[in-house]
Amino acid sequence: MSRGDMAKPLLGHRSMEGDPSTTPAAGRTIGVLGSGDFARSLAIRLVCSGFKVVVGSRNPKRKAALFPSAAEVTFQAEAVKKTDVIFVAVFREHYSTLCDLADVLAGKILVDVSNNTEINHHKESNAEYLASLFPACTVVKGFNTVSAWTLQSGARDGNKQVLICSNNQEAKRTIAEIAQVMGFTPVDMGCMSSACEIENIPLRLLPAWKIPIFLALGLFICFFTYNLIRQVIHPYIREQKNKLYKIPIEVVNTTLPCVAYVMLSLVYLPGVLAACSQLYYGTKYRRFPDWLDQWLQHRKQIGLLSFFCAALHAVYSFCLPMRRSHRYQLIETAVKQAVEKKMNIWVEEEVWRMEIYISVGIIALGLLSLLAITSLPSIANSLNWREFSFIQSTLGFIALVISTLHTLTYGWSRAFDENQYKFYLPPTYTLTLLVPCTVILAKVIFSLPCIHQRLLRIRRGWEKGRYVKFVLPSTTGEFSSGETSSNV
Repeated sequence: MSRGDMAKPLLGHRSMEGDPSTTPAAGRTIGVLGSGDFARSLAIRLVCSGFKVVVGSRNPKRKAALFPSAAEVTFQAEAVKKTDVIFVAVFREHYSTLCDLADVLAGKILVDVSNNTEINHHKESNAEYLASLFPACTVVKGFNTVSAWTLQSGARDGNKQVLICSNNQEAKRTIAEIAQVMGFTPVDMGCMSSACEIENIPLRLLPAWKIPIFLALGLFICFFTYNLIRQVIHPYIREQKNKLYKIPIEVVNTTLPCVAYVMLSLVYLPGVLAACSQLYYGTKYRRFPDWLDQWLQHRKQIGLLSFFCAALHAVYSFCLPMRRSHRYQLIETAVKQAVEKKMNIWVEEEVWRMEIYISVGIIALGLLSLLAITSLPSIANSLNWREFSFIQSTLGFIALVISTLHTLTYGWSRAFDENQYKFYLPPTYTLTLLVPCTVILAKVIFSLPCIHQRLLRIRRGWEKGRYVKFVLPSTTGEFSSGETSSNV
């Protein structure tokens, strides 16, 4: 990238005139110690936001071409002297190289943007370590959760939040103003003790997805094994037929809808259990068990994995006729009909079953797509709470009902055919109906007026067995206290 391209603004200047708290920050001089990728992206973003940038480098002549022409690249000591706010964009192991600048850095704000290579790699956070090396400085932890790509491409193309912590409120306010001018949303995480947690955030790999992913994998393995026994092992043992070719497509395609269907029901099952708990104890203030609380918090991820499996099922089903084995079976069926001189093999019941089965499946996939799209933060932020609740709750339950119809039309009357019970094992779809039908039945029961009204009262603060103190006048003119139950 040429120097001219680096100097070209990637974001238009944002007018901050309406926000008096951030206007003074624009135009001030900001220092950056370091000449790596993050320091370069940070300098670009600061320049595009209207700041004067001074970059401190150990080799300014060689590094100057990497930075925009509007930024001044000089030696570290010179850069430190020209500003009171300095971004320390160097690795933890290089902090000691800045000790020679301790006298010049005294009284200045140091923003630590570093991260570790492992979670809790050191006993103390990088920011706390930097503060111990420079006790005369005010250290602020921030911008470490923002990537270099986000700094260059703009906040609208990445995470807009900047987590900030420090023991000095005034320093945090200054860095928050700078972050706002740069187009980010500063989030105050408290004192410096929070720095360790902030530094661990970029190192976590999908922390909210581990349990849902393991749950989906566990269900997939269970259903895959079950289908393998029915579709491959049973024909081989009973009829000496080699059906191993079914494993890559047919067995997987039979497994995916089972996982998607059960996962979708698991999105709404914890809500049913929570409602049962509230009805049983007669209060909403009793804490749910930890496993139920975790379950409720992972519903979004479980729902997205359900949509993922359903989408894969649709693609696999679309590709079924493309298989060579399917073509061989069509030719074999046609030859057999010709030999038997069958001119009409039209079965009205089977035709209607498949038409309804495919149509209902398409509707269910469409509703799941809507649920998945509205779970994205950019879409969810454009909806009010009633709209979001209607889509995720009401339409989600409708999607579960339609998915149940899709499963029932697939099974049709097969559940009563003894030939479908291979090794005395029931068809796979009958197993998948257990949890969804339980959820649907519970939802129907909760919709009954007597139960719905009681649950609504509990969620509005009513408690069973709660006693309220009141005061009554006595015969002597004095007041005496008494109690009454809120159930009366």
